[in-house]
Formats: sequence, C-alpha cells, structure tokens
Amino acid sequence: MSVLFLGKKDDRHCADALEFTQQMLPDVTARFGEWGDAFDAGLVHGGFDIVISYLSRWIVPRALLEATKVAINFHPASPHYPGYGCTSLALYEGAEEFGVTCHFMAPAVDTGSIIATKRFAVFESDTVATLLKRSYDFQLALYYDVVGQLAAGKPLSPSGEQWTRTAFTRKQFNALKELTPDMSEAELKRRIRAFTFNQWGPTMEVNGVLFKVA
Repeated sequence: MSVLFLGKKDDRHCADALEFTQQMLPDVTARFGEWGDAFDAGLVHGGFDIVISYLSRWIVPRALLEATKVAINFHPASPHYPGYGCTSLALYEGAEEFGVTCHFMAPAVDTGSIIATKRFAVFESDTVATLLKRSYDFQLALYYDVVGQLAAGKPLSPSGEQWTRTAFTRKQFNALKELTPDMSEAELKRRIRAFTFNQWGPTMEVNGVLFKVA
C-alpha cells in the first residue's frame, strides 16, 4: 500500500506519527507545511492508496480524495468541536469533556464519517496550552490504534458517531476572541482564558487602536 502522510512542519507529534507509519507500512511519502503554504499539485496524481492528514495545514483537494482508496484525518478535538480553534471554543463553553477524532475525509472540512474517538476530562485549571498538549498526546495514541489497524489489513469503518455541529471557522474564532469595554468581568475572564496562548491573546479596540489583552 502506498501512503501519503500530510503533517505540520517541525512538530514532534507529527514526527512520531510518521516514524510509526514508516515502521508499519512499506511505501510512505511525507509532506509537511505551515499555514499558507501551497499544496503540492503533483501529489494529486500520485496514485496513493491511503492519504493521512495529521495536524496538516492543507485542505486536501477533492481530486486527490476521489483518487484515493482511503483518506483519513486526525482532528485534535471531539466530534462536538469540528473546525478551527476547537480547543479555545471548548474552554470558552466550559466543556467538562474533550477528545480527539479520526474520520474519513470529505471535501468539506470535518464532515466525513467518524471512525474512532478518544475522550478525556477538562479541568478547571486547564489553559489552551495544557488542553492542547493533552489533546496531541491522546491523538497520537489514537493514531497508533488506527494505523495499526490499517497495517494489519483490517478495514476502517464508520463508528456511527456523528458530528454535532457545523465546523467553527477562523472568522468566528476571531470574532469571539474580541473584547469590548461593556463586557462583564466574568465574560472577560472567560475569553481571556479561552483565547490566550503563547504570544496570542484576545484583543480589544480602543479609539481605533487594537490592543492585545493577556
């Protein structure tokens, strides 16, 4: 079986996932990228049996999906949080449980049939950084399970679990992280917790000037 592995550049979890894939399957082509990188058009006609998207920054072209026997994506969130910024959204909504999802890919992001999930608790002390780190660890464990199944020649099939909402967009994410002077203290704390990560944070516009709040 020939495999195309698509991942995030300079990410240790992607490196571990690729190493496992190369150990379990004989013919693996890998591509890594960042947000904004162009997708290699030559891959569309590469004749791959399996396409695996793992923290990939690309939306896989429809033509490649249609030419592939099995195309799967690993999403670092549970089926209740499809789309962009799912960790922040879960914290903003006060979720008590989070998870990771493997699903068949479809042309529309995070809409394909779900294959498997792993879930875990969200703690009051969690931040974007801690919840994301745990998500990546659980996702790698899920990856070992699913790719191990592929390597053993076992077919992947839908679990019957469903996505529970439409995919959250980057536009919605950016709107939700904005702060305004009329927000309550509770709402401000809620958004600051949910949208503060490394050098990024929620923003507030004052007299036409945009400030980052952390």
